Formats: sequence, structure tokens, C-alpha cells
Amino acid sequence: MEKEVVQGLLIPFLGTSLGASCVFFMKNTLNHILQKSLTGFASGVMMAASIWSLIIPSIEQSAHLGKLAFLPTTIGFLLGIGFLLVLDVIIPHLHVNSTQSEGVKSHLKKTTMLVLAVTLHNLPEGMAVGIVFAGYLTGSSSITLMNAIVLSIGIAIQNFPEGAIISMPLRAEGITKPKSFLYGILSGIVEPIGAIITILFANFLVPILPYLLSFASGAMIYVIVEELVPDMSKEPHSNMGTISFAIGFALMMVLDVTLG
Repeated sequence: MEKEVVQGLLIPFLGTSLGASCVFFMKNTLNHILQKSLTGFASGVMMAASIWSLIIPSIEQSAHLGKLAFLPTTIGFLLGIGFLLVLDVIIPHLHVNSTQSEGVKSHLKKTTMLVLAVTLHNLPEGMAVGIVFAGYLTGSSSITLMNAIVLSIGIAIQNFPEGAIISMPLRAEGITKPKSFLYGILSGIVEPIGAIITILFANFLVPILPYLLSFASGAMIYVIVEELVPDMSKEPHSNMGTISFAIGFALMMVLDVTLG
């Protein structure tokens, strides 16, 4: 595997780790305005990445189908939504600032379910990065190394607030700073692992690359709509989530268009 590819795969994980490190030099809790802002920003980055780095390349890959070029993208997108929906239903997890766990009933500790919730969110991001790098490695004309690196950078940017959002509430629950930091890191480890597994099967994925790109997009958008947008919009009311969403979306769009 190329050195640049390995480095690119680790960029999102670095973002999560840096965010989790906030537990060492910030207060134990995030005020609701800051948390809404971070969540909104992450949502905006993910949404732009889903469109410019995944859906548009998926359509371009299917251009030979003419008027039916939308078909692989639509099918993959809906399958991605369905995949995350199933995981959301069967995996026990607990979101930050929530008292009601989701998924099948279990006797897992609260901290474990908090980490599982963030891990569930990180899974489609790892898949997205792996699929784009796989497209580059297999010689896809519409996916360059820079396209893949830009996606990794975008995911890393939105992983920074996610790392903080998981580690700092754990500290507020009474867990030590080192353990809170460790849990924050572990929540992001699924991304490089998922990406590497995807790349190992790159040669088998080429015929269905348009489906996979939009599949990853659907999975990411499921997370945005199901969890992140409600979190940034809930009471007490604030426009900061929406403003931060716009900033994150614009930033990722600029990165993808100018660097990709």
C-alpha cells in the first residue's frame, strides 16, 4: 500500500484523537451553545463530503448508463440508509445528554454505550474514506489521490468536535482524564480499520464502485439526519447549530472544489 494512502487513512483518526485530548485542558463539561456549534459544524462538513466526495463521483462513474446514470447512485444511497438503520436498531448505544438507550436492551455500562454510539457514527466515515482510496488505487479516472486526501481532511475536521463531545462528557461522569481520552480515541479507531478492510478488497469492488460511493453517502447522511441535526436543534433554542452547519458545509465544499 502506498505511503500516501496509509497517511491519508490515518488523518481522520488524528482528528478524533486531537478532539479527545480537549479533556486535558478544557472544563469537564461543554456548554450547550458550544456543543450545538460543534455538532452543527460536524454535520455541515459531513453533508458537503457526502455530496461532493461521494454522490457526485458516483454519478460520474455511472455516466456510461446515459439517462439511467442515477440508478446505481440511488440504489447505493438507499442501501446505505437502510444499513445504518439496521445497525441503529440492533446495536445498544447511548447518545450524549440522553438518558434513554437505543438498540436492543442490554446491561452494558453507560460509558460503553456512549462509545458505541460514536463508533456507530464513525463507521460510515471510515467506509467512505476506504472506498474513495480504493477507487484511486484501482485507477478510477474520476478519483484522484487529492480527492481522497481532501475527504480524509474533511472527515478529520469534523472528527475533532466529535472527539471532544465523547471524551468530555465521560470526564463529567467521573471518569479520569486519561480514561476519557482513551475512550475518545477508541471511538475513532473503527475508521482506519474499516477503511483498510475496504481497500484490501479494492479489486473486487471496482465493478460496484458507484454503488459503494453512494452507499457510504447514504450511511453518513443517515447519521446527520437521525442524530446530529436533532442534537444541534433541540432546546434551549439557538441558531448557533444552523450557523455552524453552514460554515462547516461551506468549508468542506471549498476544500473539495479547490483542492480536489
